[in-house]
Amino acid sequence: MNTRLSRLTLDIERHVAGSGWDQPPHLFALVETADLLRREPQLAEGLGIAAAEPGSLTPVDQGDLPEHRSLDELLGGIVWPPEVLGTALAVERLMVPPAAEREMPQDEGEALAWLAEHPERQEVRIVVAVLRDGSREAALRLRAHDDEQSVLTGPDLVPGLAEALSGTLAD
Repeated sequence: MNTRLSRLTLDIERHVAGSGWDQPPHLFALVETADLLRREPQLAEGLGIAAAEPGSLTPVDQGDLPEHRSLDELLGGIVWPPEVLGTALAVERLMVPPAAEREMPQDEGEALAWLAEHPERQEVRIVVAVLRDGSREAALRLRAHDDEQSVLTGPDLVPGLAEALSGTLAD
């Protein structure tokens, strides 16, 4: 378990949660804090960073994202430079239990309508973070249980999204 990445993922989730629900996706570059202090002292100052613990990472929100039809399309167009050691994405989605998911239509438009009407749907905020070394972590908050003690965490909660994010770090 990568406790550094676990803490960072929870910090990102808390940060995004502070602005409430119904937000667009947030994409973060994960950079070494000491490197950020050297390369971008004004940005570090704006983020309130004055010193760096060895090996610490800082998430840098990428702001408004380009228009995209799907996360696959968005992530397929991103390639990070070498100084970015990882990336994280916070996104809100509708989820249903795995047993109900098998009944979901294949067509994307039909699937979205099906999800919106499903009686067992849950609104969730997902934060997935991955590093170049293969480490990954996820945090998941249900809107129905919107408190920090109910946030689920683990490296394999959203494996498909973790793989897609890892693809943006490929050389």
